[in-house]
Amino acid sequence: MRTWIVGVAGTLAAGLLLAGPALADGPDAIFKKSTVWRALTPNDKLAVYGIDDPEVEGVACHYTVPEKGGVKGTLGFAEERSEISLACRQVGPIKFKAKLDQGDVVFSERRSFVFKKMQIVRGCDAKRNVLVYLVYSDRVIEGSPQNSTSTVPIMPWGQESEVQRCGDFIKG
Repeated sequence: MRTWIVGVAGTLAAGLLLAGPALADGPDAIFKKSTVWRALTPNDKLAVYGIDDPEVEGVACHYTVPEKGGVKGTLGFAEERSEISLACRQVGPIKFKAKLDQGDVVFSERRSFVFKKMQIVRGCDAKRNVLVYLVYSDRVIEGSPQNSTSTVPIMPWGQESEVQRCGDFIKG
C-alpha cells in the first residue's frame, strides 16, 4: 500500500510540475550550481533561468531560484525557499503587443506541491518611461516578503530613434 501511495504521489507531483502555465513558453535553463551536497540523492542547487516577456518584445529577464534536492525535492514535495533574484534588460527594440494592466503576470510557477508559487509581474513607471518587474512568492494562507525588483528603461535601439512610451500601453 505504501509503495502505491508513493507512486501515485510522484505521478501527481510530476503532473503538477509539467502542467503549470509556463509549459508553452517555459523558462530556458541557463545553468545550475550545487549548494548542498547529498550522498544518495540530487544536491540542492541554485538554478538560473531566462524568460522573454510575452507581451513586450525586446525584454528578457533572468532569475535565480534555489531548488531542493533530496527525496522530497526530486518528487516535488519539498517547499522551495522564497529567495529569488531577478534581472531584466532590454535586448532589442521594445514593442508592446497589446494594452497591459499594472501588475500583469509575466511568468508564474509552483514552488511547492500545492500552496506556494513564484510570480514575475510587470508594471510601468510612465513618468520615467521605465518597465518595472517584480518577483515574489506567495502562499494560499501566508505570503512571503521576500522579493526582488528590476527595471528596464525604454531606450532607442540600433538605428531606431523613436521609442514607445509604456504609459501609452497601460489600460485605464
